[in-house]
Amino acid sequence: MTDLILAQGENEGTGNPILNIAVFVAFIVITLGVVAYVTRRPSQNAGDFYTGGASFTGTQNGLAIAGDYLSAASFLGIVGSIALYGYDGFLYSIGFFVAWLVALLLVAEPLRNVGRFTMADVLSFRLKQKPVRVAAAFGTLFVSLFYLIAQMAGAGSLVSVLLNIHGFWAQAAVVAVVGVIMIAYVLIGGMKGTTYVQMIKAVLLVGGVAVMTVLVFVAIQGGLPTLLSDAVDSHAASDRIADEGYEASEILAPGLQYGADGLSQLNFISLGLALVLGTAGLPHVLMRFYTVPTATAARKSVTVAIVLIGAFYLMTLVLGFAAAALVGPDRILAAPGGANAAAPLVAFELGGSLFMALIAAVAFATVLAVVAGLAITASASVAQDVYGPVIRDGKATDAEKVRVSRITVVVIGVVSIILGILAMEQNVAFLVSLAFGIAAAANLPTILFSLYWRRFNTAGALASMYTGVVTSLVLIIFSPAVSGAENAMIPGADFAWFPLTNPGLVAIPLAFLAGIIGTFVGKPDKLDHLSDEMEVRSLTGVGVEAPVDH
Repeated sequence: MTDLILAQGENEGTGNPILNIAVFVAFIVITLGVVAYVTRRPSQNAGDFYTGGASFTGTQNGLAIAGDYLSAASFLGIVGSIALYGYDGFLYSIGFFVAWLVALLLVAEPLRNVGRFTMADVLSFRLKQKPVRVAAAFGTLFVSLFYLIAQMAGAGSLVSVLLNIHGFWAQAAVVAVVGVIMIAYVLIGGMKGTTYVQMIKAVLLVGGVAVMTVLVFVAIQGGLPTLLSDAVDSHAASDRIADEGYEASEILAPGLQYGADGLSQLNFISLGLALVLGTAGLPHVLMRFYTVPTATAARKSVTVAIVLIGAFYLMTLVLGFAAAALVGPDRILAAPGGANAAAPLVAFELGGSLFMALIAAVAFATVLAVVAGLAITASASVAQDVYGPVIRDGKATDAEKVRVSRITVVVIGVVSIILGILAMEQNVAFLVSLAFGIAAAANLPTILFSLYWRRFNTAGALASMYTGVVTSLVLIIFSPAVSGAENAMIPGADFAWFPLTNPGLVAIPLAFLAGIIGTFVGKPDKLDHLSDEMEVRSLTGVGVEAPVDH
């Protein structure tokens, strides 16, 4: 029986299932051991649980930011998109990377200087605490949840490819196991343990992708021109050509995925807005700036992260076209998880079963590290922004808030498992773009207005955040991403009336407009002294350790 399983795995090009699962288990045991070691005494201190005591250096935090940002979407989703759509697939890489310029120039340092634990610390600094914190928590939860769905779907696809699992319930079980392990990471380690895992993961992921890139050029003699030519030839021999009616050479030009008609071009604009503006509103990325002791360390961490992230995204271009050339679009689409299977399949072609198992284990560690960071962010928002100041009226102890955070992690983990199962066949880069769209609409307008517009008030903040969240969710639910399309989350249903797959084009401008209208219509907060203090603190860092109570 074992011989049959092994033979089937090898025939499908998925390597040796027994070897794959052994490497996976080893990775999980080692990383959980690291988490347990660095957090030998579970802390009831909120600062330790949420920010690791702000004890990391700029370089360490830069590695952790890269580990947090380079998710399953960056590796599995983008490689698959480039393999199937060529130039248009690479637009995800460009959008994810360019977004860092917005985050660095506009929000990174001011946010770090003004906040303490969560994004809501900044948004409520000079506004009315309770309503703003509740609204910010609402946005944080939905952004984190959509991001978690993408990671769960990516993990399910990855393990299904390695074990050659095609059945729905078997893949669903894989997603459930990932969710349970993620919950264990967070409950055991908090931010400190998660940060160390993210650092390790960043080094292994960027290093593994670099090795794969070198092996691609060893396997395909002639450099990039030959690689692109082989990718075109592979598409020309694909059955997909006949089904979708495109020329093979179109994978090297813009428009294969987003240029067929005016609607697809609007889809691209909406996607671009979400990707470029979304990073500056991602709570789990912004929270990383609180894990360093100074603004100088925060700037250094962003520099380190940008170098690693930029190099990684350049290499995904090579790996995407290598997947097209060496694996082919037909085999990618036939594998469990579809486009998400491209990266592990090209690893198998380059280095065989052991290399594929190692790369897949790194990708799996990527998923675990990212979902752990997301879970901490969401749980911190519930405890710090809702339970402490609203439910307990500021009287909650650190131990109580940490306990609420741990309970929240379990609840979020269960919900993300259920939704991740529904989204298993979706490209994870696309799923993450939905989270970026919500972040750009729900969080970014209020962050920018709070930092740079003195007249901005609580009414404007609430209008902007709730408009961004509600509009994004409604448009996603009634879009082809959920129903009415062949690869929708609910393929048998059709209740879509919004034609775009990403809500950014509509939701982001509406959120900015709602913030402006709400500010002019609402009453002033009469907290001008806090506006002055926020401006000084955001620009200079003076008084960073002093909490604001109003």
